[in-house]
Amino acid sequence: MKATSASSAASAPSSKSDSQVALELKDIHKAFGEKIVHEGVSFQLKKGEILSLFGGSGTGKSVVLRSIIGLEKPDSGEILFEGKDLTKLTEREMVSFRTKIAYVFQGGALFDSLTVEENLSYPLKEHTRLKPAEIRKKVDEMLELIDMKDSNDLLPDALSGGMQKRAGLARAIILEPAVILFDEPTAGLDPVNTHRLLDNIKRLKEKGITGIFVTHDIPAAFEISDRIAILVKGKIHVIDTVENIKASQDPLVQSFVSGAMNNS
Repeated sequence: MKATSASSAASAPSSKSDSQVALELKDIHKAFGEKIVHEGVSFQLKKGEILSLFGGSGTGKSVVLRSIIGLEKPDSGEILFEGKDLTKLTEREMVSFRTKIAYVFQGGALFDSLTVEENLSYPLKEHTRLKPAEIRKKVDEMLELIDMKDSNDLLPDALSGGMQKRAGLARAIILEPAVILFDEPTAGLDPVNTHRLLDNIKRLKEKGITGIFVTHDIPAAFEISDRIAILVKGKIHVIDTVENIKASQDPLVQSFVSGAMNNS
């Protein structure tokens, strides 16, 4: 079976109405000095799906996420979310959108001097009017979801690397964002902690989360993704279901898949 190329997908009528598209990138270009990173990145993220983004080192996978959240500004192109082009917003205007688009950093990005509960409570105190008892209840629910019940009073340096990443995930999703951006979430984890983190993401997927999963861990991406996109030479080379990607006869796609199978 042939995987769907990005160009053919772009030219074909969308099978999803605009109401079913959570986020869309249109012809994104980005360069850092003379280094060209993106030369027309385009794709749609559908509501309720996890889309994994593959590509070699230096192909700009994380730059895609950073551009969506406003940490980088594309040189041209559009990033459409809830009827707005995020590339046109000021830093101040982006603040409200960052409560709707969560970024899960590689290392968890917890505040070192705050306990786990204080870390998870922080977004709720900043962006909601929940009472202390309601915040505590929500924090407890999140900790139970990520298998960290009763870890409320621990500081980050008392947590394993895997627990830090799971706590970072919980803090990112506690405001119930519309889209979650995962930046190499399994990087540096041993197989046991990778499995635990993926189980947490699967539970969120059962609740209908929408996300982009940037990773070098292709077996992990195959396990949780609905579709796969491969970034090559500044563009989306192919985007299709996991099944079609695995069955693709495209040599470049096969090189990714064979690498995944050899490492699984």
